[in-house]
Amino acid sequence: MTDRKLALEAWESLFRAQHELFTEMMTDFDDSDLAQAEYDVLLTVTRSPDMTARLRDITANMLISQPSVSRLVDRMVTRGLVAKCADPDDGRGALIRATDEGARAFRSLATVHGRSIADRMSRLDDEELRTLRDLSEKLRSR
Repeated sequence: MTDRKLALEAWESLFRAQHELFTEMMTDFDDSDLAQAEYDVLLTVTRSPDMTARLRDITANMLISQPSVSRLVDRMVTRGLVAKCADPDDGRGALIRATDEGARAFRSLATVHGRSIADRMSRLDDEELRTLRDLSEKLRSR
């Protein structure tokens, strides 16, 4: 049986580490035209085939509600970062495609943000990073 006190200590440590790292990394967006949430949308979209993803897949990867994601995507359409069209396989769904401008903005910030993540995570060696990744995935498994 899991030690309850140890479980709480581990959770608190994990939560605080994530919060501190996230707070530090938010500075990566200070000089960018993209907000962190827009970056997250473009991350999902640009990693998808043909830089096109279903709105429901974007929503599944974000930590905000579906209506909030829909409003965010609509604002990104207005800004010319993504295009939105009906999903031919799902009449109620939408496909979101990165525009050239959106892909360019994402790549520019991804270079800076990726370097920042690698720098902060370099406190761990490769084996520790693999362990952290594997344990995090295990916690996320249902």
